[in-house]
Amino acid sequence: MKEIESFHDAIRDVSAIAYTIKKKSKKIIGYLCSYAPEELIVAAGCHPMRLFSSKSDIVLAENHLQAYCCSLVRGVLEDSLSGRLDFLDGTVFPHTCDSIQRLSDIWRMNGRYEFFADVVLPAKLNTQSARTYMKDVLTRFKTDLEAATGKTITDADLSDAIKKVNLIRNHLSTIYTLNSRNPGLITGGDLYAIVKGSMVMDRDIVADLLPVIVTRLEQTQPPVTSAKRIVVSGSICDSPVFYTAIEAAGGVIVGDDLCTGQRWFEGKISEDIDPLTAISERYMDRMNCPAKHTTLTARGENLLALAEKNTAHGIIFMLQKFCDPHAFDTPYLKKFLDEKKIKHMVLEMDDQQQRSGQLSTRIETFIHMI
Repeated sequence: MKEIESFHDAIRDVSAIAYTIKKKSKKIIGYLCSYAPEELIVAAGCHPMRLFSSKSDIVLAENHLQAYCCSLVRGVLEDSLSGRLDFLDGTVFPHTCDSIQRLSDIWRMNGRYEFFADVVLPAKLNTQSARTYMKDVLTRFKTDLEAATGKTITDADLSDAIKKVNLIRNHLSTIYTLNSRNPGLITGGDLYAIVKGSMVMDRDIVADLLPVIVTRLEQTQPPVTSAKRIVVSGSICDSPVFYTAIEAAGGVIVGDDLCTGQRWFEGKISEDIDPLTAISERYMDRMNCPAKHTTLTARGENLLALAEKNTAHGIIFMLQKFCDPHAFDTPYLKKFLDEKKIKHMVLEMDDQQQRSGQLSTRIETFIHMI
């Protein structure tokens, strides 16, 4: 499908996409976390671009970060120091894990880009004071963007941005639902490309392409398959080999709990209330990651609901090496799933040290077991 190929082309050469966007006189604001308030960046007339780990050797970043920082943080800093992110006009850092907070300090001190913002969102999300604080932080970020761009962000700007982002999120959710109902309707590699591409491409183009893809998928005859239905849980997934390995082993991904997946696009923003309030409510109420807290069992209950909704045969934890929040969370989630008798396994991944043979063997063994 040519529309899907556009996403593959985008993720093969993100810098080319970035410079095409800059030709439209749009500033590019990079971010590393799904809690970055993209709607405000769009409303400011800028382009939000998710940053992923470098696929190059880590050399320059070694002077600033310990070897036990995750490959995402080390890789993004490597790309910055080497000039591969010179297309950025600025960066926003939601304070989630310790490594991203330390990267924020290093980034600010090196001062390579015109705009810099720390967005320190609340970690506890189940109180009214947290909701008030969330809106205050987003208001401050809005003010920072206005100062950097020289543009006043009106409620109309915010409403337009919300509608655009909602459209993208709704269609991504529909694609996931179609694939869950009809496993194999779209390949894992295509699903990966669509989600990652949606994070880096011009949002106007994404908003035009996704409805076409949804329509084509709805008209496609789903294949007959006996593949095992798998839900993936973790932080980020920037490894297409992971998706192909699951399919080669006789599995199919029918849902995920990833910050580069459903956690990024889950949750619609209300279009009927004050825009800034609506945005803050969405970030409070969407499925949370280990860096945020609602209740002691919320993460486990969400993962269980995800597995039940998608009638999953098993869950694979894709644990980013040295990702402390998810590492601390995984034993509790494993225990939660054991009590519900849901099969699961843990895979530790590192963008700098991918061993596809070992990965394939472990996935194949797990899928045969279930």
